Amino acid sequence: MAEHPDIVQRLINAFARLPGVGERSAERFAYHVLETPADEALELARAIRDLKRDAKECKSCYNITGKDVCRICRDKSRDESTICVVETYQDVTAIERTGAYHGLYHVLHGHLAPLEGKGPEQLTIPRLLERVRNGRVREIILATNPNMEGDGTAMFLAQELAKSDVKITRLARGIPAGGSVRLVGKTILSDALEGRTKL
Repeated sequence: MAEHPDIVQRLINAFARLPGVGERSAERFAYHVLETPADEALELARAIRDLKRDAKECKSCYNITGKDVCRICRDKSRDESTICVVETYQDVTAIERTGAYHGLYHVLHGHLAPLEGKGPEQLTIPRLLERVRNGRVREIILATNPNMEGDGTAMFLAQELAKSDVKITRLARGIPAGGSVRLVGKTILSDALEGRTKL
């Protein structure tokens, strides 16, 4: 016998498919929606509908947007000579939260993974190379993830971009501020030693 009425179980099942949401959390969400005033619950439904209906990729950087060109690419105060290359939409959000970067972006939509059939053509790499050829780009910041796939993607991009006159940089890696040398992992400590700077 079902634990919940069918009409509630359907919403629980839908929430449970979300990443990081377990059965108990899905139950809480479903019953919260049930107890929420109708206008608030319907606003959630409309927000999901509008996201799926209206979300598109920026024609310039491939970030998510509701228009043809995203708000960052439309912002005339941004430094158009610098492009930060990231793997996902969420990476753009993370960097924007710092308030430390004022250039443009290019979202790859993943990393190179030949065994999974993900080559340059499955990502937005050809468009990035085109932006560099056709634009006034002076620096490319490779901000792919610091793992084997991200490093491989960055290495490939560095080789491809070496044919152009742009400066190619990689995000610094190492011991986080407030961290302890004895507590960080071997890879982080190696990166910190290799990326050391002159005082």
